[in-house]
Parts: sequence; structure tokens; C-alpha cells
Amino acid sequence: MKILAAAQDPTLQTFENDPWWISLIKLFGVFVILLLLTLFTINYERKVVARMAVRPGPNQVGPKGWLQSLTDGLKLPFKEEIIPKTADKVVYFIAPVISATCAFTAFSVIPFGPVVSIFGHHTALQLTDVPVSVLVLLACSSMSVYGVVLAGWASGSTYPLLGGLRSSAQMISYEVAMGLSIVAVFMTAGTMSTSQIVKAQAGNGTASFDILGWNPTAPSWYAIMLAPSFIIYCIAAVGETNRAPFDLPEAESELVGGFHTEYSSFKFALFFLAEYINMITVSAFATTLFLGGWRAPAPITSFWEGANSGWWPLVWWLAKVLILLFGFIWLRATLPRMRYDQFMRFGWKILIPINLVWILFLAGVRVTNDRVDGGARYLVYIAAAVVVLVIAWLWPASRKEREYSLEEQLAARPPGSFPVPPMDLQVPPSPRARRAVAERQPATVGGTEPEQEKEV
Repeated sequence: MKILAAAQDPTLQTFENDPWWISLIKLFGVFVILLLLTLFTINYERKVVARMAVRPGPNQVGPKGWLQSLTDGLKLPFKEEIIPKTADKVVYFIAPVISATCAFTAFSVIPFGPVVSIFGHHTALQLTDVPVSVLVLLACSSMSVYGVVLAGWASGSTYPLLGGLRSSAQMISYEVAMGLSIVAVFMTAGTMSTSQIVKAQAGNGTASFDILGWNPTAPSWYAIMLAPSFIIYCIAAVGETNRAPFDLPEAESELVGGFHTEYSSFKFALFFLAEYINMITVSAFATTLFLGGWRAPAPITSFWEGANSGWWPLVWWLAKVLILLFGFIWLRATLPRMRYDQFMRFGWKILIPINLVWILFLAGVRVTNDRVDGGARYLVYIAAAVVVLVIAWLWPASRKEREYSLEEQLAARPPGSFPVPPMDLQVPPSPRARRAVAERQPATVGGTEPEQEKEV
């Protein structure tokens, strides 16, 4: 299969002809780019959040504070390492290695640019590519869950275990929505190769989604053509990377530090590095799938023919990634943390159903375009829209839960029981309010007046 794909795809053929020293140069380049982007993103986030909060931010170390993240990264490996006595030493050490390794490996199939000349040898600005590159990215994100779960379990402590379970449930749940949002890209581009998906957005698409006269073979980003998939992917990416407002696995008020509470020194640095590399990876993945990859925007290519040749595409790719990273930072500085049950309900009951309906719609459009010609095609579209509107109109409204009064809550509580906060996390009534209710109702079900006063 690999030889056949390489024979049909000139880009894959380029990787087949790369000598070992070119592969080493590109491997070292990817490693350096990720480390530099991580150091930049940490300081970038602190400065942007400080600007939004109208405060200085890092400004002492280096020119205008830009070396602060470098000094923090050099400090972490030399800090004292504390390992709990109840920790499983082997798994405790392997967990951060799994997270960091998966984060680096996922970047191996991201295209940075076109074919360029490196020391006289022509090669693509991409470490490697396979016909199922997107599945490689999804596999790496799936494997990173093991690092989180094992870190929480191997620490031998309660809070890391709860944080690991919560984080794994969150990552698995939102990975489903992320995977479904990518299906629309497969259907439109007709390939799972990342380099070919970038090429398809340049006007060489193989799918036929001619909706209302719009030809998908023209140059167009999938962020516009597949807007619902792009929006769902962005939301799922924030949940997948455990970033605010979905940073529930690291809720300081509930779980201290989450799954890495018992980690310090270099092992904590690996988790910290993996988190920011995952942010960069999902941003680069979104750039590849929905924003044209390394290709320049249309306004630039209209007056500059060489914008997509040479090393310039690396600049366009980097600019798109930084814009998406700014979105992560903007959300952190703007939105409050969600409640965990709301967050999981949003993923399973809203994002996934919408994604499934959108995929069915795209499949229906493709079948209609292949089998129905002329004006009958538009009649099918109109009929489908009418059916959807009728179903939405006749769909039963959600029932609002009955709100119980304070008297009913006190009467339903067994005598002598400890007051437990309600499931909706509302503030329970104060003791003064309970005493006032008990004075107004001296005799209620479950005990006499003296017993209730003692209970209150």
C-alpha cells in the first residue's frame, strides 16, 4: 500500500527519496520548533492575559521579560524532587514520559511548507506523511490519555486519582466530537493525508458538494466551507487540552493540581511541556485541516505569485498557529470555569448530535449531487430543510424541574441527618432561615418541635 500510494502521490514519493541525514535535520528542526514555540507561548500567554487584566506581566528577565519562560524552564529540572512513599515508582516515572512522547510524535505528520531545497536536496517541509496521517494524530492524542490516567493512579493519593479519572473522561468525551468533526474534512478532500488535505484546499478537491452553484474545487478554506465542523473542532480542542474554561481536571478549589499534584521537578516539567505542545499541535492540526495549511491567504496570493513557494509558507503557517493560540489565551482570560456536569452534558448531548446531523447532511448532499441532476436537486434540498424545520417545531420542549420551597426541603429531610448540599450546587439555606421556618411550623412530619430545634 505504501509503494502504491507513493507512486500515485508525488509528495509521498518525496519522503521516500529522502536520505537519512535529511530526515535527521527535519527531526531536529521539528524538535527545536516545538521547544521554541512552547517557550514563546508561555510568555505570550502571560503577557496577553496581563494586558487584558490591565497589569504589567513578566517584564524583568530579558528584554521586556521575554526570557522569563526560559528561566522557568531551566529552574524546574534543578528543583527538589519529592516522590510519595505510596507511589508506584515505575509507573510514576513512565506517565510523564508517555505524555511528552505522544505530544512530540503527533507533530511528525504536520506539513510546514512545500518542497524546498536543503543543501541541494529537494524535500517537503514535513517530517513524514502517510495515507492515513490524520489517524496518526488521533492515535497520538488517544495514547496521551494513558499518561494522565497512570499519573493519577501511580501517585498513590486521592486528589491525583480523582483528577486523572476526570481528565481521562473529559479527553475521551471530547475526542469523540473532535474525530467526528474531522470526518467532514475526509468526505470533502477525499483523503486522510495531511499534505493532500492542504493541496485540496488550494482548489484540487475531489469531492462534489455543489450546493447552490458553489464549486468546492475552487480555492477555499474548509473553515468556511465546513464551518460547523470547524467550530465544533475548536470547542473540542479546548476540552481536549484541558484549557480554560474547561480546565476542570486542574480545578484548584476541588482537586488541588489535578492528576499531577504529586509531581515536581523535571517530571512536572514534562507534563507542563506536554500541555503546551498539545495546544500547539491542535492549533497546527486546525491550520492544516481548515485554514489551508501553509498556504497564504487569498488576498496575498492575488498580488504576490511567489507567496506559496520557498520558505515563505512557513511564515503563513506560523501566523495561523499563533492566531489560534491567541484564541486559547483569550478564552482563559474571559470565560469562567464551567461546572463538570454541564461540561460533559455539553459534549455528549450537544456537540456530538450536531456533528452527526452535519455529517448525515453532507453525505446526503453528496449522494444527491451524484444521482440527481438539474432543478430536482434543489427540490430535494428544500424538502430536506422543510422536514428539519417541522421536526424542530414538533420536538417536545424540555420539562423544567420543579423547584422545591424551603419548607418542603426541610420536611423531606430525615430527622437527625446531616445537611448535604443539593446536587445543583446551590447555596443551602442559612441556619437562621431554617430556625425561622421551624418557628413558623412547630410540628411537622418526622418529629416533635424540641427535636427539630435540636436538629436545626
